[in-house]
Amino acid sequence: MRLFQTILAVLVVLGLATDRVEARSLKSCVAGIRKSAIRSGIPANIVNRALGNVRFNEKVVRFSRNQPEFRTPIWDYMAFLVDARRVRDGKAMMKKYARTLKAVEKRYGVDRYILTALWGVESDYGNIHGEFFLPHALANVACAGRKPKMFKRELISALKLVKRGDVRLKDLMSSWAGALGQTQFMPSTYHRLAVDFDGNGRRDLLHSVPDALASSANFLRKSGWRKGGIWGYEVRLPKAYRGPFGRKRTVSLDKWAKRGIRKINGKKPSGNIRAGLIAPAGRTGPAFLVFHNFNVLYSYNAAVSYTLAISHLSDRLRGRGGFARGWPTSDPGLSRKQRVDLQVLLKNKGYRIGKVDGRIGPLSKAAIRKVQKNIGMRATGRPSLKVYRSLGGKL
Repeated sequence: MRLFQTILAVLVVLGLATDRVEARSLKSCVAGIRKSAIRSGIPANIVNRALGNVRFNEKVVRFSRNQPEFRTPIWDYMAFLVDARRVRDGKAMMKKYARTLKAVEKRYGVDRYILTALWGVESDYGNIHGEFFLPHALANVACAGRKPKMFKRELISALKLVKRGDVRLKDLMSSWAGALGQTQFMPSTYHRLAVDFDGNGRRDLLHSVPDALASSANFLRKSGWRKGGIWGYEVRLPKAYRGPFGRKRTVSLDKWAKRGIRKINGKKPSGNIRAGLIAPAGRTGPAFLVFHNFNVLYSYNAAVSYTLAISHLSDRLRGRGGFARGWPTSDPGLSRKQRVDLQVLLKNKGYRIGKVDGRIGPLSKAAIRKVQKNIGMRATGRPSLKVYRSLGGKL
């Protein structure tokens, strides 16, 4: 017992010492950022208000090393981002902002369904506002993350937006990485490509839907969007297919047909238009021929799962159905409603899960791991259909 108490005391001392080292390191780093910001022409009063009392934020640094687009199974990612509620809300927003979407589409040539889907994926149609104060979040990532120079530049770019009058300092709420506004622009992108579509003299991507949608359309047009072009479509692979995969490994549709690729309706793809073939979950899952505009969307956030989510949501907003082929898993992911229901079920069973909001944070994952152990599953903390059903969840 005495040995345990001694070890515990040593760990506490070491923890406190580590915290003090982190605090000193962060303070020194932020001081350097402050000097650079002022040298770049940002008024000292803005810099001082932005960078006062910056503290180490473990959550921000952890998020910077664990991006969901690359670590979450694609069937979980798609179930969360393209659910019935997102489709229903998107159709309602298209009606509400029909005139804006028509005007933006006319000026920039970008499809209104794609723009609405992007808006839905990025901020749930403006309902999700960043949970982090951008200057503090980026100070943490710049000082403790993996790309300090890049995030330092983004922080300074954000403060320049305040200086310019586009946004107020207190409104700089963002993701951990500093993306802000209803269609999530990084500050440097905001500077280059944001537009004042509502004509009020400010490029306000946080509060103005016309500015946000037009700015994203401007981004896609500048990235090479082809008016009237489609993103792609689902296809069937021949059982013996051993050919190439990859969005950049493009050949003509005629050549894909010669390789045995068929549309879902069984017809051969045809023509000289070039396309790449992707199968995000492997050859046993859904496969897609993707065109130039898919790669343009990819430039918005470089992840195939993200690009596919926007593409598929845009199709659902048009009234099209889900994928013909299911994901290769016996334990599918949960929609947002099911995730909320799962948290309620966990809470009713006596587990600590924190806030019931559908976001599966550390407490919810710890509770799920306990449930998984109890039912003989590998304890991963993943919110899956098997866990949901084991607690009495209904489809």
